[in-house]
Amino acid sequence: METTLDINITRVESSKLNDLSLENIPFGKYFSNHMLEADYENGEWKNVEIKPYQPLIFEPTLAALHYGQSIFEGIKAYKDADGEAYIFRPYDNFVRFNISAERLCMPTVPEEIFMDGMKQLIALDKNWIPFRENHSLYIRPLMFATDTLLGVRPSDTYKFMVMLSPSGPYYTTPMKIAVESKYTRAVKGGVGFSKNAGNYANSMLAAKEAKEKGYDQVLWTDGFEHKWLQEVGMMNIMFIIDGVAVTPDISEGTVLNGVTRNSIIVMLQEMGFTVEQRKISIDEVVAAYKNGTLQEVFGCGTAATIAPIAELGYEDVRMPFDVDSFKTAIALRKHFDDIRYSRVPDTHGWMVKI
Repeated sequence: METTLDINITRVESSKLNDLSLENIPFGKYFSNHMLEADYENGEWKNVEIKPYQPLIFEPTLAALHYGQSIFEGIKAYKDADGEAYIFRPYDNFVRFNISAERLCMPTVPEEIFMDGMKQLIALDKNWIPFRENHSLYIRPLMFATDTLLGVRPSDTYKFMVMLSPSGPYYTTPMKIAVESKYTRAVKGGVGFSKNAGNYANSMLAAKEAKEKGYDQVLWTDGFEHKWLQEVGMMNIMFIIDGVAVTPDISEGTVLNGVTRNSIIVMLQEMGFTVEQRKISIDEVVAAYKNGTLQEVFGCGTAATIAPIAELGYEDVRMPFDVDSFKTAIALRKHFDDIRYSRVPDTHGWMVKI
């Protein structure tokens, strides 16, 4: 493996894999032997190291706890039939990570620390990549403010980390989604396009109330009219309406610029679909459902990959779908898997070999 960054590596004495099976492993519960750390101090990144996964020690005045400067990314690595390891589109996540950093007044992370550090970490813990269908190694880059004094201002110091978590499928059954018309996730001029911790904290009450009504997650709407669709909790959304693929526009900064979303758009176009990235209202979706032109609804994201939606609920309207009849979502998922597991040529250069 070619690298340009010399990283100090401290290896574990005994692998946790000795006591863990990677088959049907739950998402986000277990973490690999090692983690990457780097510190930002006095205007520069330093102390880049890979060391055994372990707790952090910090003071109660840690700035991230009080003022919310915390961002992250989600990336996945896979093994093909020959046991070779690949990361799916990590450079796109690197770019998006730094877009989030700039929006929250945080320093950007250099490419050699983010990319080379991640590659070296995965190479060290390569055995943690499950060698099973619908399994992967989830990669979690994280940065948070580390100043230890109170005051509403950008921190002067930060910590960047990368952790690895083997996982099976995130959603094992088709989802039921409630269209949210009370709470607001993001507005134009806000931080909806960034992967910051506050976005996810803000979403929890709506999701909790939706689950109490029998739904799995919420589909967010705009903060003014509560009719223009944005995204589902942890994934973007796609509609197939009368043979056309439609997904909410990201230009107003209220929807995450999903890496999986962008990949799906490319694959849909290659399948011959017209793809419309535009404003779409819940009224249009309900009308299409009632007149029979709403053919498929599915989510797409790093964790979920492609998740068929079995039901949409909006106020007193419930829209169930026969997900077994979904042809597009199934074809996309198969092609997506074939690319990720090296069963077909990667014509787009999406897979980065370790």
